[in-house]
Amino acid sequence: QVHLVESGGGLVQPGDSLRLSCAASGPISTYGMGWFRQTVGKEREFVSAIGPSGVGPIYPNSVKSRFTLSRDNAKNTVLLQMNILKAKHRGEYFCAAITNGISMRDWKYVYWGQGTEVTGDS
Repeated sequence: QVHLVESGGGLVQPGDSLRLSCAASGPISTYGMGWFRQTVGKEREFVSAIGPSGVGPIYPNSVKSRFTLSRDNAKNTVLLQMNILKAKHRGEYFCAAITNGISMRDWKYVYWGQGTEVTGDS
């Protein structure tokens, strides 16, 4: 079992950058890792994912060219760099681990963190 802890969320303005971190309690080298975003009243939305050895990453069009996902298996850490943020990028961000490959489907992920929130003034 892998315990995931997200950090790095905060208050942002349009155009800001933010880096989210996901720290795992144990080795993640065999897991694909993903990030998902959820806002009140909406379904969880795929943000990015990366394969066990760094294959990918993959992004939806809504964040492509703005977000960069990377991983450091030696440190059991995954980083999501978010640039030129917009209001639509606000929400609760969750880190997750999948046992096989890489996926945009949240139901395929077996381990989840508690989330870190990205908020704005309005």
